[in-house]
Amino acid sequence: MEKGEKPVKSVLFVCNMNQIRSPMAEFLARDIFGDRLFAQSAGIYTGDEDGFMQSVMQERGIDVSKHIPESLSELDDSYVDLVITLAEQARDDTLDFFKGQSVDIEHWPIDNPSIARGNREAVLEAYRKTRDELEARIRARFS
Repeated sequence: MEKGEKPVKSVLFVCNMNQIRSPMAEFLARDIFGDRLFAQSAGIYTGDEDGFMQSVMQERGIDVSKHIPESLSELDDSYVDLVITLAEQARDDTLDFFKGQSVDIEHWPIDNPSIARGNREAVLEAYRKTRDELEARIRARFS
């Protein structure tokens, strides 16, 4: 946490479809910080489960099999201290969604690994890169 930043007790990670980047971030934050940080995720739209995301999270011993993609409008509770968007479209739509609410919004431009091409190992490597970048940013932001 940077000097002058207020402590964050709850965070919402938002990407386009809540199937790769935002659930990775949610489950990494939960794994790293446990009960000290309430983390959830959503998308602008809802996508389908992503097997590559599940595989690279399982490599870290994090089970995401119970994750069900949901959109911002489907959230049970949208009150959070901080919203972190992970995709350009998500940033713009999230600003509109939270307009008039007292919530801090940050944008972390994280590449979408689902656009990776090549054999299975090349695609998995793109997903690992995304996972590792999210982990580093989460540790730096909330430690």
